[in-house]
Amino acid sequence: MKQKPDLSFWKLWNLSFGFFGVQIAYALQSANISRIFRTLGADPHDLSFFWILPPLMGILVQPIVGTLSDRTWTRFGRRIPYLFIGAIVAVAVMCLLPNAGSLGLQLSAVMMFGLIMLMLLDTSINMAMQPFKMLVGDMVNEQQKGKAYSIQSFLCNAGSVAGYLFPFLFAAIGLSNVAPEGIVPDTVVWSFYVGAAILILCVVYTTMKVKEWPPQEYKEYNPVADAKEDSANWFVLLKNAPSAFWRVGLVQFFCWAAFLYMWTYVVDAVSLTVWDTADSKTEAYQTAGNWTGVLYALQAVSAVVWATIIPRFKSMKQAYSVSLVLGALGFALIPFCPNQYLQIVPFVLIGCAWAAMLACPFTLVTNALQGYGHMGAYLGLFNGTICVPQIVAALLGGVLLSLVGHNQANMMFVSGVFLCIGAVCVAGIRTTTK
Repeated sequence: MKQKPDLSFWKLWNLSFGFFGVQIAYALQSANISRIFRTLGADPHDLSFFWILPPLMGILVQPIVGTLSDRTWTRFGRRIPYLFIGAIVAVAVMCLLPNAGSLGLQLSAVMMFGLIMLMLLDTSINMAMQPFKMLVGDMVNEQQKGKAYSIQSFLCNAGSVAGYLFPFLFAAIGLSNVAPEGIVPDTVVWSFYVGAAILILCVVYTTMKVKEWPPQEYKEYNPVADAKEDSANWFVLLKNAPSAFWRVGLVQFFCWAAFLYMWTYVVDAVSLTVWDTADSKTEAYQTAGNWTGVLYALQAVSAVVWATIIPRFKSMKQAYSVSLVLGALGFALIPFCPNQYLQIVPFVLIGCAWAAMLACPFTLVTNALQGYGHMGAYLGLFNGTICVPQIVAALLGGVLLSLVGHNQANMMFVSGVFLCIGAVCVAGIRTTTK
């Protein structure tokens, strides 16, 4: 097998640039979905159920995209067609979802429309996101993968900053942050519109700049994958997966459950802690929603900075575990910061965990998968370690909320405990043996 060539910085950059636009869409979804459904009239105890659809669609879509793209060869490449189709659908849905309350429907119909749009949005985002991970696996050699995923992490977090700040910035320039009961404010609606425009521009840039290897050249660098690709069976692949696949997956379980609870309850948690209300009909709640976007953006900036520090650790495992402990501390501090500016401290710490979650797992797993073939299928299946914990956490959200006193701020302690468990599980990852 020929050694994959070293790629210049800009070629590594172009492989992942479209991730910037995809992540804006993902940031708008993660920061505003709970806010949108609360504004539409959802009960806090039912809120986590709305978060079942995104990971459920991810666990269905990403393995399919991975497996199909392993077998796809077109003049545009094998991964890029799926990226482009996913982006087109995401753009359409981003223009519809925030208008769910403006269609004159009954509450039940509004919720159903919102759920369908959420399902389509997450399906399309997953379809657009997965090819970027697979492009790195296809075209980047083992020595440069850490750098490639760090660039991807940077672009991911840069996109997050933009997406998270949009509602706050639009309020600052005069768009209305309040609306009639059951209607999503203009600050959120226009955030989705602008995010959709940036997404399609970024994806067009990627399709123009990235040229995937043709079949013969791909075969020279990935002979094992090519020899077995057509006979892929998910159950056989999982049975034969390296131990690192499963051990990293265990860490992922606790990490993504923790962040699911943040995305679900943190607007209410910040509103309760700083503004002393969780009433979605109040202007204070919508202000808390905008400020939470700012905190998310600061978290993303922190993640960008921390991503440059991760390679300096003695080992990837050490960086992973330390980062998760810092994130756990951040979650635990949220209910103890009654000033909106004090809330910056916990979110900076949470950003350290987020940076590690984006960079460390895929580096550890793709390195372990060298020689196994089916890189796209394996990474699609590995996405289950992101989706399954979110589904489990979403199902248990209402129960746990009741157990912690029906107080959304206390759910941040639950997230902190989960990250601590994840940090302990990092010790079990073996990176050198099957």
